[in-house]
Amino acid sequence: MIASPLPDLVGRQRECAALDALLAGLSEGGSSTLVVRGEAGMGKSVLLEYAAAQASRVKVTWAHGIEADMELPYASLHQVCTPFLGELELDELPEPQRDALRVAFGIAAGDPPDRFLVGLAVLTLLTRASETRPVLVLVDDAQWLDQASLQTLEFVARRLLAEPVAMAFAVRDPEGGTALNGLPTLRLEGLTPPRRDSS
Repeated sequence: MIASPLPDLVGRQRECAALDALLAGLSEGGSSTLVVRGEAGMGKSVLLEYAAAQASRVKVTWAHGIEADMELPYASLHQVCTPFLGELELDELPEPQRDALRVAFGIAAGDPPDRFLVGLAVLTLLTRASETRPVLVLVDDAQWLDQASLQTLEFVARRLLAEPVAMAFAVRDPEGGTALNGLPTLRLEGLTPPRRDSS
């Protein structure tokens, strides 16, 4: 892992160090979560890209919140889970969880799935995937996630224990409101402009 920030992260040493710590814990087999909050243009997305760039020997999966998809249940969750949706991985889930996830993602027909079962299914899916390689979940623009995806990812984040799974969210304020409240948070402030030499 590279300890120094990337060129476009000058002045964000504290923030990079927090993400380095998250990745260090992941490489040691532990789980952790970090919510990066700040106003538009503060560099939240670049910080997630920094984390992805530093994540060696880790399976990185992304979701990007899209305002136009906010009315589509589980649209963003599908982005997170797509790399793990091979038949082998799904077949390893307990049947009620597997069925709930298949319906949520439109793989199978059925009544709207129980959200608790969907949450358990995603937790189990990420945990099983992490048995071969640590998993890093990056969620950008979380304020634009559809409600079902947001609630499910928050459910998973609060139930990670000793699995080698880490999650980092970028949330724009004030649009983010109370989303992901109570999870470990890193708040971004504006950078102080460099002082000009008056001589």
